[in-house]
Amino acid sequence: MKRFGGKVALVTGAASGIGRATALRFADEGAKVFCTDVQSEEVKLTAKSAVELGAEAEARVCDVSDPGESDACVRACVDRFGRLDVLCNIAGILRFDYFDEIDIADWNRILDVNLTGTFLMCKAAIPHLLESGGNIVNTSSTSALAGLAYGAAYGASKAGVLGLTYSLAIEYGRRGVRANAVCPGSIKTPMTRGAAGLPEKIDPKLITRAMALDRPRGPEAVAGVIAMLASEDGAHINGEQIRVDGGTLS
Repeated sequence: MKRFGGKVALVTGAASGIGRATALRFADEGAKVFCTDVQSEEVKLTAKSAVELGAEAEARVCDVSDPGESDACVRACVDRFGRLDVLCNIAGILRFDYFDEIDIADWNRILDVNLTGTFLMCKAAIPHLLESGGNIVNTSSTSALAGLAYGAAYGASKAGVLGLTYSLAIEYGRRGVRANAVCPGSIKTPMTRGAAGLPEKIDPKLITRAMALDRPRGPEAVAGVIAMLASEDGAHINGEQIRVDGGTLS
């Protein structure tokens, strides 16, 4: 399928995991891809892989939680490709703590990246998406829909992403811009493998309740749903969240 011929997609968190898989999915479907992440060398490799798939691609280092960097990132994308059709907010961080032991600095950093970063990128992108009739796909989580033991900060940030997504869908739907979210669960990514270790003496039953019914999947499983939502196949989907969790919350 080449659903994104002539389209431009900006993907945050593109250095690895769901972000990288999404950038390459868009590239493979004909999009010009602007890849951004805080990991300089890794995001360049994603852009290189996109070019090898036949796409035009650019890499840029960006901390999405920084207002100046997020604004500059969107401007650079539009300067490079002349337009913006799809914004995929995938950059995120995760750590585990007993709730009563969460350090305020860790709480703030998780919300800064996961929620405020999504807000800043959407705010910078909306004027360009209004021009192109484009759309936004945000990354929430199953932890926004059900409790995540030892992950209160992460769950709160991802619930905020859902609320933001719904508001954008209502405010801009009649003006031609859609906003949707995916809620992954049991996805094998560097973020889930590299998250701060679980606290000692946890209740293992509280962890297994967040696992898929069959087995964890790779990030490509989420990238395919993101591409559907962003394409004309998702033209009548707005203000929706789609779980990609192997039946965890069924």
